[in-house]
Amino acid sequence: MVIHMGQIRNKAKKMAMTATAAAVAAVLALGGCGSSSGTSGSGSSAASGGFVLGALMPLTGSLAYMSAAEVAAVQLAIDDINDAGGVNGADATFYQADTSDADHADQNTSAAEDVLSHNPSAIVGPASSAVVRNVYQEITEAHVPMTSMGSTSTSFSGLSDYFFRTVPPDTVQGTVLGNVIAQDGVQNLAIAAFNDEYGTGLRDQIAKTAGDQGVNIVYGADQAFDPTETNFSSIVTAIKASGADAIAIVAFDQTETLIRELITQGVDTTHLYLVDGNTSDYSNEFAAGALTGSKGTIPGAHASDEFQGRLQGVSSTQIDDFTYAAETYDAVILEALAAEKGKANDGETVQANMMAVSGSTGGEKCESYKDCKALLDGGKEIQYSGQCGIGPWNDDHDPSTASIGIYEYDGSNVPKFSTSEQGNV
Repeated sequence: MVIHMGQIRNKAKKMAMTATAAAVAAVLALGGCGSSSGTSGSGSSAASGGFVLGALMPLTGSLAYMSAAEVAAVQLAIDDINDAGGVNGADATFYQADTSDADHADQNTSAAEDVLSHNPSAIVGPASSAVVRNVYQEITEAHVPMTSMGSTSTSFSGLSDYFFRTVPPDTVQGTVLGNVIAQDGVQNLAIAAFNDEYGTGLRDQIAKTAGDQGVNIVYGADQAFDPTETNFSSIVTAIKASGADAIAIVAFDQTETLIRELITQGVDTTHLYLVDGNTSDYSNEFAAGALTGSKGTIPGAHASDEFQGRLQGVSSTQIDDFTYAAETYDAVILEALAAEKGKANDGETVQANMMAVSGSTGGEKCESYKDCKALLDGGKEIQYSGQCGIGPWNDDHDPSTASIGIYEYDGSNVPKFSTSEQGNV
């Protein structure tokens, strides 16, 4: 997640990673290549005339819990594209490689090199901001447009002419969560954030937004813990002594250990505020009711039941987490529409038409590849508004508007979608 982003949920998710990765590997094996999959077989390329999508996915590592939904979203998008006549008169194909996570930088780069060797028309992914940072330069210097479905780093706005994303930067999520905290009547807030760009960026935005509305930041405004931290005893002791009546936690897999220490020290964990890196199912981790009433935010649209059903229909494994599935699907559709509008499948043509198909130049709204393609065939300008409902890309290649989902934990420690807020970037 982002992601940035992209981000780790909890131990329960990680217990499922091996199974998820194995299931994904089985899908790939069926596709005929060790790390690739295509609807009409691998081996075609943009250079040979066809539209080839490169997909950089976290099939293993700490972000693997996301991969089932993201892989299914790519497959569903390719299916929908080909059912509508393909791209420029031929079926689209895709080739994917496993980036793992930011702790495996060598694999990040080898996956990018692997995908680039297939001469893709465009790339979807990676989801994680840290992984994007490790690979974007090689990809964009090759004049291949890439669209991240989950990297929310604020520093990525205007990163490259060839970099796009279907999620908003962290400033939007931080602002929404800060507003939620203030609206809930929190008076004294502690913030426990880990020390990386994602953690400190969200921390600062939450603190500013909540602070501007009268919330006292009693701990963590200028503090951050090491991402490798495993013992949170002293941190929790300091939070407890601060007199906080609510705690915002900006972290990944450190969250479970931190919450467990809060419980051990008798801190109320029903007034926690989480982010996309840790808003997840903790039903197997803590006693029932431990998180009841706590809230979290996840950038992007909440996948509809219909869309979830379609994704499950093309997946060989159970999908339990649909985070960034809509953003992945829309990224693929936008890239294919850009090739269709430009009447060529090379990366430079796709890049040159990405802004237009998002609606940045105006145009008629359309919600599917089929409908948008029909409008393009008729010589019309379009604005694709698909599953995630983002506004046209702005000059920094960020969505001009985007949704932030707000979730509330029930008595089983499961986050339930409550509402969403539209934010301007």
